[in-house]
Amino acid sequence: MFTPHFATCDQPSGDQEHPRELLKTVVAASLVTGLEMFDFTVFGFFAVMIGDRFFPASDPMTSLLWAVGTFGVGFFMRPVGAMVIGTYADRVGRRAAMAMSSWMMALGTAALALCPSFASIGVIAPLIVIAGRSLQGFAVGGDIGVAAAFVLEAGPVSRRGYLVSWQLASQGAAALLGATLGVLITSTVSPDALASWGWRIPFLIGLLIAPVGLYVRLRLRDDPVFTRTGRRAGTPLAELWREHGATIPLAMLMMMGQTIPVYAIVYFMPSYATRVMHMPAVTGFMASALSALVLVIVPPLAGRLIDSLPRRKPLALIASGCTALLVYPVFAMITHANSALPILFGVGLISTMVGLGAGATALLVLEALPARVRASGMAVSHALHVALFGGTAQFIVTGLIKWTGDPMSAAWYVAPACVVSFCALSVFRERRVEA
Repeated sequence: MFTPHFATCDQPSGDQEHPRELLKTVVAASLVTGLEMFDFTVFGFFAVMIGDRFFPASDPMTSLLWAVGTFGVGFFMRPVGAMVIGTYADRVGRRAAMAMSSWMMALGTAALALCPSFASIGVIAPLIVIAGRSLQGFAVGGDIGVAAAFVLEAGPVSRRGYLVSWQLASQGAAALLGATLGVLITSTVSPDALASWGWRIPFLIGLLIAPVGLYVRLRLRDDPVFTRTGRRAGTPLAELWREHGATIPLAMLMMMGQTIPVYAIVYFMPSYATRVMHMPAVTGFMASALSALVLVIVPPLAGRLIDSLPRRKPLALIASGCTALLVYPVFAMITHANSALPILFGVGLISTMVGLGAGATALLVLEALPARVRASGMAVSHALHVALFGGTAQFIVTGLIKWTGDPMSAAWYVAPACVVSFCALSVFRERRVEA
């Protein structure tokens, strides 16, 4: 993993001028967001085991459908969290909002890690799982947008691409940690033990978010924007929809080109490999681990490239267009694979395109919004699009495969979504609000 280097800075947009303070800001926002994403996404990696323990059914695919449906519940809580936490961040401050989300994520993860199985307490078990998943979604829904706004405002304008890219890289690191744990656990724990208790290990590790998150975030200096302008009155959401109402739906469609491929290909690969391709579980986890590694390495490199370019939009368009063109060939390669190598290559290729364009797309949205509604605007647009397109991706893909019996049917959903994203990027007007 890269280590951020902040040896030189031109004049920052906020008051955190010292490189050491800037590094602390990036680590606090990115590291904790990464931990939260680890807690949130590891559910998808172990969907098969969770489905068997909490949603037992005679048909394994039905059990998996219930599990990935619960995976989606967290996504539908994201918009609620985005509105509440994002508004709080725009009115009171980014730092206070990020501390709040850390506590909520820890509580949701504890509910999942410690919940008894369906066999032990009956229908109460899936209800607890759904509640924990909902709390996770609420926390992540607000945190991602708030943390991105915090980092962007703390650093110099000329390095925004690189700084924001570390938040994206932290999400890749979260997936890498989850997939790596998946490989280690499935390789060292017996199938019976894995189904019984082994799947809980990542959630227990994820409980580190409470002490780590609060310690790091409470040691941050006051938000740069709020230091200059003070706390705000009014309702940020009302201003957001009144003055930037067209930006939000367009931003949702733009981000769809990264979200659907990641959730339908990368996070779903462990379940896809075992239940659809009938390959060893370790194959799917290896593919997810490779993808996550790419999503750690590529965004910072793309961030440096973005900062060297006069505009953000061309790079976002190139990455989005290439993703749309590659989806069908990649799925064809995966469905005809006789070994792990074609799966790894295909997933790595899609992940490279996603990592290349995600930072540019995020900056287009962040820089189009003024600081007084930036946290809520980014949080709401990100949460809504992930709820509609990310949280449903695994469920839709699983349903298509079950109903058609054709593993390639997953591409029928992913490829058109990428085309829509490319079209949205094409019509989005690039603006750059300096403050």
